[in-house]
Amino acid sequence: MTDRHHLLVHGATFAVVGDQGDISGVRGGGSPDGLFVRDARHLSRWQLTVDGAVPEVLTPVADGDAARCVLVPRGGRQEPPAHTLFREQAVGDSSFVESLRMTSNRPVPITVRIALTADADFTDQFELRSDHRTYAKTGAVRTRQVLDDGLEFGYRRGEWRSCTTITADPAPDAVEETGTGARRLVWTLELEPHGTAELVLRVMARPHGDKRALRVPRSPAAVRDHVLALEGGFFEGVAFPTGWPELAAACARGLTDLASLQVPATGPDGEELRVPAGGAPWFLTLLGRDALLASLFALPYRPQLAAATLPALAATQAKGESRSPLAQPGKIVHEVRHGELAHFGQVPYGRYYGSVDATPLFLVLLGAYVERTGDALLAWRLERHARAAIGWMLDHGGLTSRGYLVYRADEGGLANQNWKDSPGAICCADGSRPSGAVMAAGAQGYAYDALRRTAWLARTVWGDETYAALLEQAAADLRDRFQRDFWMPERSFPALALDGEGRRVDALASDAGHLLWSGLLDKEYGEVVGRRLLEPDFFSGWGVRTLASGQPAYHPLSYHRGSVWPHDNALITLGLARYGLHDEARTVAHALVDAATAAGHRLPEVLAGYGRDTHPEPVPCPHACVRESRSAAAPLALLTAVGGA
Repeated sequence: MTDRHHLLVHGATFAVVGDQGDISGVRGGGSPDGLFVRDARHLSRWQLTVDGAVPEVLTPVADGDAARCVLVPRGGRQEPPAHTLFREQAVGDSSFVESLRMTSNRPVPITVRIALTADADFTDQFELRSDHRTYAKTGAVRTRQVLDDGLEFGYRRGEWRSCTTITADPAPDAVEETGTGARRLVWTLELEPHGTAELVLRVMARPHGDKRALRVPRSPAAVRDHVLALEGGFFEGVAFPTGWPELAAACARGLTDLASLQVPATGPDGEELRVPAGGAPWFLTLLGRDALLASLFALPYRPQLAAATLPALAATQAKGESRSPLAQPGKIVHEVRHGELAHFGQVPYGRYYGSVDATPLFLVLLGAYVERTGDALLAWRLERHARAAIGWMLDHGGLTSRGYLVYRADEGGLANQNWKDSPGAICCADGSRPSGAVMAAGAQGYAYDALRRTAWLARTVWGDETYAALLEQAAADLRDRFQRDFWMPERSFPALALDGEGRRVDALASDAGHLLWSGLLDKEYGEVVGRRLLEPDFFSGWGVRTLASGQPAYHPLSYHRGSVWPHDNALITLGLARYGLHDEARTVAHALVDAATAAGHRLPEVLAGYGRDTHPEPVPCPHACVRESRSAAAPLALLTAVGGA
């Protein structure tokens, strides 16, 4: 997001507004503005004028859970503003509410004309990405209907129906056409000397298929009260470190963001759940890998996240009847989308299974959750889902036939299906890409941990000693194979991946730190890897780079080939602590906390890989999510790894 755009998030709803609270209708670029619900833009224009002119910003919108700004009419030094406009906006569940308070600065009565131009283009979020793709929407029809107290925008395409309703108190004096699809709501306000008048506007978005009985909050203040109560629930019982106030602040900021990033999902029995979304603005939906990692990081402090994430992902586990070749029985979903393009199959992400690592991470979280909480009932309830996930790893996943979890590029979907899922992210040191099947190192670590944790569940909860012994043997065999096939003795470091022919993909990458977290490496190898990650080509001063600098493939502003990811570093820090490298763990933790402190205690999705020695402030990466569940939970993982040191 740029400095001129501000993000408001509440569950599956978010709004992006400018410095003066306007929505301009940007259709492309890195930060489209608007009100978005379930992947569709339900407000594409929301522009205020006073007496026919755009007011001047006295106090711009600041980051926060509500957007507040102060506006005045444009004028000169010799002509003090005749009035001041106080504007406040907030988002609720599928809703947006705004209060406009106009205060006269004159000792005589004045008349002010306020106009708000509004539109809803119902554009799918995938149409707003900067990937130069276009999508045909044959037969699409937009409608506008004036109401007694506002207006309603409608959209239909085949069976697809959605609408946006705008109401105002007091009702507008008129609703005018603009010559475009937009409409202009107009009020004429009569202000007494130094008097005040207030307007409240409420927007309800009704996405296709959403039949819930929802109400728009009565005011931004009502939203604020609800958000504070929600955040209070997330803070309850969490002991923040007293000796490290910056980490405490980062944990608090992360919990606040996690509270706002909870989106609705459904469990195996139809129960309603709230789970961590991937992130805003681009991934405000259930992403399997992201929800699992966020829940793992938060597990010692907010086990409720895991208790919701696990059944939500069990409910979407592939059963084999899908026409998608990636939806193999037992596989855990990568991404769930609810938008128009997904509905009509124009993007493959309605239920998309292009992930090699969500399935083992599901098993890791299930085992860790039961071990942490003692909740054997959930382990019993999800036993068949866990066994199906193990079945996928052994069969379709490739552990039995290839010895490793394997994926192939998905035409029309994701080329890479591990956590580094951008094109070219899995590469050799010279930047060349492997062809054919790929066996990514990090996924093998997750598989090893999944086998061991599920063996523990089989022995202690399900009472199946034979199954437990089988899984333990599979884990031991995987560990032996991995250290034989992936270890590069000439570099004293594991390969990033193997290609289809078993050749090592030799880039030096941060994924090796995930192997420490999973415990896949022998202690001797693990200590060598852990110390190597803290050398200057890897460690930027703000964290460990995804790819060590100095390699031809390195680029500090790439998504996965030299940037610094907080969640990646959280896993590395946990891994360093696991292998007894506590000084190294504290070094990484302090770097991340410093990066958070420089950005209002919030960790972004990803930072540029520029070194702290030459760039004393962390450099953001373009197109990154402003709020992301894994990054929000990362400070909690740091607290687990190093305490308050």
